[in-house]
Amino acid sequence: QVQLAESGGGLVQAGGSLRLSCAASERTFSNYVMGWFRQAPGKEREFVATISWSGASTSYADSVKGRFTISRDNAKRTGYLQMNSLKPEDTAVYYCALDSSTIRAITTQSHHYDYWGQGTQVTVFS
Repeated sequence: QVQLAESGGGLVQAGGSLRLSCAASERTFSNYVMGWFRQAPGKEREFVATISWSGASTSYADSVKGRFTISRDNAKRTGYLQMNSLKPEDTAVYYCALDSSTIRAITTQSHHYDYWGQGTQVTVFS
């Protein structure tokens, strides 16, 4: 069982940046696809970004492409989401997640992920 803990959320002005971190409790983190999702009030959870176990492959939602960067440091059992040029519509609770199946390189589908963190709030004001 892997536990995930997000950090780095907060209140930021539009145009600013934040870096989210996702710390995993187990070394098996390095074997798994990692993803970031977000959920805004009154909306369904949506895909943000995903990265393969090695970091070689990534994919982004169109709404964040060019502004957000996903990365990971397997030695530290930690994943990251660098968010630049933030917009008010980026306001949401952000969750990191792991897909432990090891049968997929990356995945944008939330139902493929079986470990989830508690989330960290990101609020962008104009």
